[in-house]
Amino acid sequence: MKRNSLIAAVMAALMSLALLAGCGSSTEPQSVSTNGSTSMEKVIGALSEKFMENNKDITVTYDPTGSGTGIEAVSTGKCDIGLSSRALKDSETGLTGTTIALDGIAIIVNADNKVADLSVRQIADIFTGKITNWKDVGGDDLEITCIGREANSGTRDGFESVTGTKDACKLSQELTSTGAVISAVGSNKNAIGYASLSAVEGQDGIKAVTVGGVACSEATVLDGSYAIQRPFVLVTKDGTELSAAAKAFFDFATSTDAADLIRSAGAVPAAK
Repeated sequence: MKRNSLIAAVMAALMSLALLAGCGSSTEPQSVSTNGSTSMEKVIGALSEKFMENNKDITVTYDPTGSGTGIEAVSTGKCDIGLSSRALKDSETGLTGTTIALDGIAIIVNADNKVADLSVRQIADIFTGKITNWKDVGGDDLEITCIGREANSGTRDGFESVTGTKDACKLSQELTSTGAVISAVGSNKNAIGYASLSAVEGQDGIKAVTVGGVACSEATVLDGSYAIQRPFVLVTKDGTELSAAAKAFFDFATSTDAADLIRSAGAVPAAK
């Protein structure tokens, strides 16, 4: 009996060691949190999906809160990487912005609107209330309804910076997402708005007008001929080292390997 008990004890010890060894060799789940621009949804989604496919033990999360909130979140340590659809401001110190893509800001009108082209000056005059009727720019005799984004939006900041309308826009509606702007313009024949190129393509009920005769497309954004465009930026906090998982995702998103994914999401890759 003593011999049998000894053998049983040895076997139990060996099994325990094997279990411990197995646990030690398993890969702990890791996560990467991103927070910010709603306009970057398709781009960050495409990058995250491919990255997670290649890294089964890492989960990338995305919280679409708007550029300003995302920048604040990474600054205060509430996320690993902030997402901004505008360049960092001089006042946003202690942070580094890395541009991964360029995005055209499409000027959208209802699909039934006969206006097909507007100049940057006309767009500015419409949004600041100097032009209030579509007949003044070649359309029907209808009052213009201007729809834009909330004050914290990178899309709004980019639009106002290019058109010179900072703090001067007179909006009928201020909406908190790109999708909401598209929906509102699509349901109102009088409306005009702006939205990311990546979000506009393939949408029913709206059309993008040319700006100064130039269509909003990957080619015209890349060569600079389309006037209303802005960057897509990954924001990191200076002096704070990214986790191994976050660093791996950052390196992937800024590499040439990500270019086709960014392009498929409707933006123009910045990596050469």
